[in-house]
Amino acid sequence: MSTIGSMPNGSAVRSQFAAGLDDQSRDWELVLRESHHRMKNTLTLLGASVRRDLARTGTRDVSLAVDRFERRVVAFGRLYQLLCCNDDPSTVSVGPFFENLCGALSEAVLEPAGIRCEAAIEGGVLPASHCHRLALMLTELVTNAAKHAFPNMNGGLIRIDVARRGGAWVCTVADNGIGAIGPLRGTGSRILEGLARSIHARLHGEAGQGGTRVTIVMPTAA
Repeated sequence: MSTIGSMPNGSAVRSQFAAGLDDQSRDWELVLRESHHRMKNTLTLLGASVRRDLARTGTRDVSLAVDRFERRVVAFGRLYQLLCCNDDPSTVSVGPFFENLCGALSEAVLEPAGIRCEAAIEGGVLPASHCHRLALMLTELVTNAAKHAFPNMNGGLIRIDVARRGGAWVCTVADNGIGAIGPLRGTGSRILEGLARSIHARLHGEAGQGGTRVTIVMPTAA
């Protein structure tokens, strides 16, 4: 007995496969949101716990240290919130979003290490998914520079530029450190390259005596 008539055709199989991929994507986004949410809550609880335990000493130096620590925890919470898509609208205003991101990175990561942050952000609008992927890439680059670019150095500076040039958004992270292309190697490199592919962007890194510069170029049609 022939069963050909009961078998799904090629278009139906492709539709089922695409639907399965969409379900997996939504599931993964849900996992990411939950991870960010739990991290944010953990940081909030950590800050409250440290303040409660250490504030009992009553000394001014400890109190100031607790204040600094608490501000840093709050900044990390802001950073994770910005990196998590949550219930963002379909588009994001580039200027306010990346200004908030740079502020959170500066307070959470750079200032405690004695590194200054400068930022120049142009206005515009981007799809929320592209904006968050760019934010993840910039965060990885800034964090990597903070970790590796300034061994035993004072006067560290990291500059973040986000600008629209012709038919592309160009995002640059530059430091005045030791000039090693650390951001484009290892696990961080694979993460950056994967994120870049997802938004059809290109990565370019260069280093010299004046430091390291990594540029992300994303077509506006991505």
